[in-house]
Amino acid sequence: MDPAVDFGGPILSGASAPTLYLEHFGLTERPFSLVPDPGFLFWSQAHRRAYAILEYGILTRAPITMITGEVGAGKTTLIHHLLRRLGPAVTVGLVSNAHAARGALLRWVLMALGQPTAPEADYVSLFSAFQQFIIAQYAEGRRVVLIFDEAQNLDRDALEELRMLTNVNANSDELLQLVLVGQPELREVLHRPDMAQFTQRVAARFHLPAMDRDTVHDYIEHRLAVAGATYMLFDDAAVTHIHTATGGVPRLVNQLCDLALVYAYTEDAPAVTGGIVAHVLDDGVFVGGPAAPRPDAMTQGTARTADRTPDQPREAGHDT
Repeated sequence: MDPAVDFGGPILSGASAPTLYLEHFGLTERPFSLVPDPGFLFWSQAHRRAYAILEYGILTRAPITMITGEVGAGKTTLIHHLLRRLGPAVTVGLVSNAHAARGALLRWVLMALGQPTAPEADYVSLFSAFQQFIIAQYAEGRRVVLIFDEAQNLDRDALEELRMLTNVNANSDELLQLVLVGQPELREVLHRPDMAQFTQRVAARFHLPAMDRDTVHDYIEHRLAVAGATYMLFDDAAVTHIHTATGGVPRLVNQLCDLALVYAYTEDAPAVTGGIVAHVLDDGVFVGGPAAPRPDAMTQGTARTADRTPDQPREAGHDT
């Protein structure tokens, strides 16, 4: 360890967050924070397609649009981007993590749409209030979009209830559009014989896959550039190790990259090498990876790449 790296200073200084490796690498902010930040939004080809399906569903008044993907794949980020782009002609309700029985689900829906409900109201009263609300919105020239995040938590009865809500229409116009966002098991609903009517209402759907190795490289480079880096701080072997260990899931990539930068800082290294990433994995501090063990090929490649540094500094473009 280089003695120039100072571990004797205060961890926190006033109200500012700890800079840790930022100054060492010439960064203006943490490039791999787990907190969603629209400034770091990265558009892979798959994310572009998923978002295009979301917009397509809204514009074509699709009764139900479905987006699925693994935990941390970027689904919620896409939803938040959609919310920022929808204009005043769209009334949006967002329901997260709903576990609700009949009646309770409709209360969640009305609450998400900003409609108060009386505690003693029965289901008929709640449905009447919902119907009156969306008809009033339609009369004022607005469409109603209801977004369910973590929709894989909804059971068969809840999904069937939501389908019934989409049956409220005026002439040929859909008065309610549903956007269901969830983990891959939500997709399995479409193949169940007892959900045939629900499946017929799903007009647009997309499964967001994990990033491949080249996309992981571009993702890392993009986030570094946004954070002020003037060159790619991870060499090719490091990127390969990161992709293998995380399966290409963005949230896991963020976790591992952040830890790798910490390790590189403690070694006073100018960048992250494959060897540094291997040290992070071998020490067991990265706990978010896939259950499968790290391939032997990764360890074998470490000796060849541990001392390799990235290419010369180059301008990294922003992918917005």
